[in-house]
Amino acid sequence: MTIRVVVCDDQHLIRAGFRALLDSAPDIEVVGEAQTGRQALEVVPQQRPDVVLMDIRMPEMDGLEATRQLLAQPALRELRVLMLTTFDLDEYVYQALRAGASGFLLKDTEPAQLIEAVRVVARGDALLAPGITRRLIADFARRPDDVGRRSDELKELTEREREVLVLVARGMSNDEIADYLVISPATAKTHVSRIMGKLLARDRSQLVVLAYEHGLVEPRTAP
Repeated sequence: MTIRVVVCDDQHLIRAGFRALLDSAPDIEVVGEAQTGRQALEVVPQQRPDVVLMDIRMPEMDGLEATRQLLAQPALRELRVLMLTTFDLDEYVYQALRAGASGFLLKDTEPAQLIEAVRVVARGDALLAPGITRRLIADFARRPDDVGRRSDELKELTEREREVLVLVARGMSNDEIADYLVISPATAKTHVSRIMGKLLARDRSQLVVLAYEHGLVEPRTAP
């Protein structure tokens, strides 16, 4: 099945480069472009892509607000947004994860990694560039406005689900969780799906954020 992609970036040369790169993959097709967040709000509902490559910093409306508005639309429930940033720790990263973005990549990512990243988020997994993960969580998990989050969000989780949530936050895949807990991969996948449902999380990125916010995992323990 072909993965449909919309590229959102305010620089024409970057959009053209991403289009040429992604269209070279046999299973990916770029079906639209936008140069501002406001244009993205028009193009994405029209084209109904599987994945949006969204630049964070754009005129008129930034990628964060565009992501928030797009993912709030019921018709785009299956949409996945892969954020692009020039910086390895952008001030908007944490907010975008909370808004529902499925992952982040730096713009200097190797071409093969970008193609694979689109495939990863298209199948429902989350992705964070290695250069972002540690400092992202370490910085934002300590912010005062997160300290007051109520722990009752986690009350619906069983002890096993809390354990699985910690392992997700440590970057383990379903197969790795299964090996660690000596359960089947299908059971691990079921646990993760149930946790997402109970916590109203779109994907694993949001589970990571919640785990750190609630203190289930300390930044120093991240891989």
